[in-house]
Amino acid sequence: METKASLLPSLIKSVAEVIEQNSAEVTKLDQAIGDGDHVFNLQRGLKALIDQSTELEQLDWSTAFQKIGMTLMSTMGGASGSLFGTLFLALSKATPKEQLLTITIFSAAFSQAVEAVKKRGKADAGEKTMLDVLIPVVESLQQSVTAGSASIDALKNLKNTAIIGVESTRDMLATKGRASFLGERSRGHIDAGAKTSQLMICTIADLIES
Repeated sequence: METKASLLPSLIKSVAEVIEQNSAEVTKLDQAIGDGDHVFNLQRGLKALIDQSTELEQLDWSTAFQKIGMTLMSTMGGASGSLFGTLFLALSKATPKEQLLTITIFSAAFSQAVEAVKKRGKADAGEKTMLDVLIPVVESLQQSVTAGSASIDALKNLKNTAIIGVESTRDMLATKGRASFLGERSRGHIDAGAKTSQLMICTIADLIES
């Protein structure tokens, strides 16, 4: 990608649209084992980013990621705002300024960002959270970089990995957040945060692929 984040307005718009299209389904998932406000909080953050689109597209990727992180942390609220904010702030720190955003650079930066989310949330894979999508996606990207896969193959693998990741949360026992209080009753439900993470990742991959 270019040094400037000129693609961001399209990415944000597409993400906002897919979250809106799936809002009823995700809210049902969240009401089953969570607080029920995940989509509302996420949409509030996305609206703030849409309002900043003109400014974001003129920034380099590192600075844009920093602004996104700060915006999400201040507008979303709750655990999701903290985690998504942490993701983008860490992504900003790990992304070289004024450089082309290659798959190799992004893979390394995204890996560091997900590690930051793990530390902030004191969570890891297998605990029925969005990390059950993010961690496998990081591994998929790293494998594609190591194998020298073409971008189209890397994106396809990434999407498949995200879909498998979100489905894996269905039979997991929740150990974080409100869902953890349900014990065994948390099984049989897909995690809402994992679902929105999968939707956003697949939407971004589709847009880049096209």
